[in-house]
Amino acid sequence: MTRMAKERKHHNGADELLCEAAIAVDRALEEMDRKIDWLERLTPVNIDEIWDGFQASSFRSMPDSRYGEGLDQDAPVLRSELFSLPVREIKNPIVEALMLEKQRELDRQIELVRMRDKDGFILASIDLFGHVSERFLQTAKDLLATVPVLTPKQEDVGAAEVCEAAEAAIAGYRKRAPTFRCGIVVDPTPGTSMYVSAGAFHVAHDYRTSRHRVKPLIAHEIGTHVLTRHNGRRQPLHTLAGGLCDYDVLQEGLAVLGEYLTGYLPADRLRVLAARVVAAHMAAEKETGAEIYACLTEQHAIPSKDAFDTAVRAKRGGGLTKDALYLKGLEELLAYLSRGDKFEILFLGKFALKQLPSLEKLIELGILHPPELLPTYCDDAAARQRLAQVRKLPLSALYQETPQ
Repeated sequence: MTRMAKERKHHNGADELLCEAAIAVDRALEEMDRKIDWLERLTPVNIDEIWDGFQASSFRSMPDSRYGEGLDQDAPVLRSELFSLPVREIKNPIVEALMLEKQRELDRQIELVRMRDKDGFILASIDLFGHVSERFLQTAKDLLATVPVLTPKQEDVGAAEVCEAAEAAIAGYRKRAPTFRCGIVVDPTPGTSMYVSAGAFHVAHDYRTSRHRVKPLIAHEIGTHVLTRHNGRRQPLHTLAGGLCDYDVLQEGLAVLGEYLTGYLPADRLRVLAARVVAAHMAAEKETGAEIYACLTEQHAIPSKDAFDTAVRAKRGGGLTKDALYLKGLEELLAYLSRGDKFEILFLGKFALKQLPSLEKLIELGILHPPELLPTYCDDAAARQRLAQVRKLPLSALYQETPQ
């Protein structure tokens, strides 16, 4: 086949894969994802009040979380829009399957927010994020029993220093890709820590951490969550920016691994991820926030502040199992890397490992392309050496006693 014939075949294949229906559905699902924004709608706005009331009760009763706007009025309209999309008209079966998966997931997200603080929320959470299996619960408990309790580093920096580091990281990525964008939001709501929502980096005004943790946390939030959103937006399928179905598991695994590769994933961080699994299981069993806190502090030696944060996160909406995905993602990612599989391809957007063969097929067809940007630590020789070591490490050894 001549080069011109190959190019013509590639072009025709691209036209068929990204037919008019595929583009319309993809863009509509991306916009729907933005409207639902389940994470923002399940973030408590009264963390300080909860803590004060919990302390006042001598840690026996945890006040309820309060939230911002829900979806009660909008849910029927969103559902109608969602299921009126011409998904079945998409010509390519791979793209059709990916869009169908995402359509169903968005419906489950609408239901999750609609059921906030109502009977049935836990079932909606399990339907969306899965339950905590007995095997995985035991894995988490084993980690809590074997990963050492080390003295944490002093919390010597605050939101201002974190924002400064975030600005530097964003500027660095923008030099490599001028279209890279990420807003920085100093959240006035106390105790909300840091997170990425709709491509913006949020940090609570009262946030504090160790100076040694800033760079790894920036690698987690901006070097993974924002970067994969950027790469996804550069793909013809924009749902790779907001995330294909079940993308959270790989995203959180990659983000936590980025902390290790950057040079400091402390033992207490790995222990907290294991504690989140225990907390998610207890929340699904309808145990109270106070009971979760007591279990984490008394049985697993989790510090009070971390135990409180973990308990509140687990009780969001009435019992959210999502936090178990951090450790699950790390476990699945280590299994993937142990087979010698490719690392860089994981940054082409937000997706689940189960979808990678389909995405690689779309790359072969010229519809998708490899990631435009990679985390800055990929250029670091020490980080590359750590990655080579990670391919042989068990989950229980994935921590660093001191900053590297």
